[in-house]
Amino acid sequence: MIEPHAPAPPGVRPDRKPPPQGLARLPVRPATGRFLVLACVFVCAACGLVYELELVALASYLMGDSVTQASVVLSVMVFAMGVGSLAAKRLRRFAAAGFGALETTLALVGGCSAMALYAVFAWTGDWGGVWAHGPRVLLVAFSLAIGVLIGAEVPLLMELIQRIRRQDAGGAVADLFAADYVGALVGGLAFPFLLLPFLGQLTSSLLTGGVNVVAGAALVLGLFRRDLTCRARCLLLVANIAVLGVLASAAVLVDDFERAARQAVYGDDVRVAVRTGVQEIVLTGGTDGRPLGLYQDGRLRFAGHDERRYHEALVQPAMSGPHARVLILGGGDGLAAREALDHPGVRRVDVVAFDPGLVRLARTDPGLSRLNDHAFGDPRVHVATEEAFQWLRGAPPATYDVIVADLPDPGMTASTKLYSQEFYGLARRALAPNGRLVVHAGPVAGRPRAFWTVDATMRAAGLRTAPYRVDGRDAGLTADPDRSTGGSRAPRDWGFVLATADTRPPLRLDRHEQPPRTLTQAELTADARAAEATRVTGLRPSTLVHPRY
Repeated sequence: MIEPHAPAPPGVRPDRKPPPQGLARLPVRPATGRFLVLACVFVCAACGLVYELELVALASYLMGDSVTQASVVLSVMVFAMGVGSLAAKRLRRFAAAGFGALETTLALVGGCSAMALYAVFAWTGDWGGVWAHGPRVLLVAFSLAIGVLIGAEVPLLMELIQRIRRQDAGGAVADLFAADYVGALVGGLAFPFLLLPFLGQLTSSLLTGGVNVVAGAALVLGLFRRDLTCRARCLLLVANIAVLGVLASAAVLVDDFERAARQAVYGDDVRVAVRTGVQEIVLTGGTDGRPLGLYQDGRLRFAGHDERRYHEALVQPAMSGPHARVLILGGGDGLAAREALDHPGVRRVDVVAFDPGLVRLARTDPGLSRLNDHAFGDPRVHVATEEAFQWLRGAPPATYDVIVADLPDPGMTASTKLYSQEFYGLARRALAPNGRLVVHAGPVAGRPRAFWTVDATMRAAGLRTAPYRVDGRDAGLTADPDRSTGGSRAPRDWGFVLATADTRPPLRLDRHEQPPRTLTQAELTADARAAEATRVTGLRPSTLVHPRY
């Protein structure tokens, strides 16, 4: 027998269910409240992705190897997000207060993460000793902390949106993740195209933290304030004001902080520090008889008298033969061009440099332009600001007598494709008959496997190679070597590979009527024998799809 329905309470239509229990007491209509929650999801997702990209970018800049740094940050952060989601289950009863506290903490940790990571790198160094892994440990710690906090957002936001208006779980999740993914898209595009070029890494992370704390506070203290006790509202308000004060103070002092950190990294002799669209360039010395040092993205490119020794070793052996047409890949500082122009018979030097900012500095800076003998003012020099690989793809075949690859070390992810078999195949095509290609292949003593992989890769591209190395004589900075921050030194040696398409090239210096050289034929021969003694056999070539450095 079917029981008859109980009569409906007065004022309630019998065909409608009573409103569900536990709904939030909102100051606005439910539809508006739901929109505001989704808007907060959008903003928080954008901020979370900016924190993530900040860590990847700064870690790649400070520690190199962007693939490794991105893998560490992303994998640790995704794992931590899962941990945060589980941990947030205990906070669902206090969803509004928990979310407010969560966003305040995330804004502080994420907003200050870039500055803290840079400070540890600057004042402890990443060059050995007890603090050698300090930046890496801090990178993992921030990735864990930010990941846990981001992961805890979703369960709490799910609870809040359900407290506004009950709906099926699938629909609520779809709405929540749609706003989350769109916010992540906006944050991911804003970082490289807006925040980084206009504000820099430190200021953009602080600004992101400020946006994060304002969004979280507005949602909790505005929309869900009736769900909080008076004490909870006061504590959240004070905490948010304190975090905003910290972030604002850091933003005001960020320029002073950068100057102090830069001095800690480069010493007190910093003369020029500029960020181009490609990299940060720092020049030390170069005036009043002080040796000039050039840093690119925190890495010492050259310092002191070793500069001339390095560029002689790079260019001079390749010039011992026909050299009317010279191509320099890299070399935006103009120093390799200086060495090539010293030789009589040079009719044209093409320099393909990726960073126009470095070329501009090499033209205009008094110290650097004096060091390169104003090479870019020579009418025989023609500059193309383009990526070397792409430029070679369009280069006419059999054009150059000499090709000089003055590129960053092969171990840096951004330059790995410039040490690939495909790259050397393109360079071989651009060589004229009897032309020579010389490649800077990184330090032999420090990274013999990478050096001999370059040699194996060039041979796989059909080139006959003559590997050699040259010891440094200065190999240091002008800063006090006893300082813990003065440890970022030049390599103790440089490795090079000279190659031709036909027979194995002789390794000899081209002498001419020029100022005294720092490198002798006897040294070159002896150092080539020393390099041969370090040979690593059985190495496979590096390709675009299978890099081996």
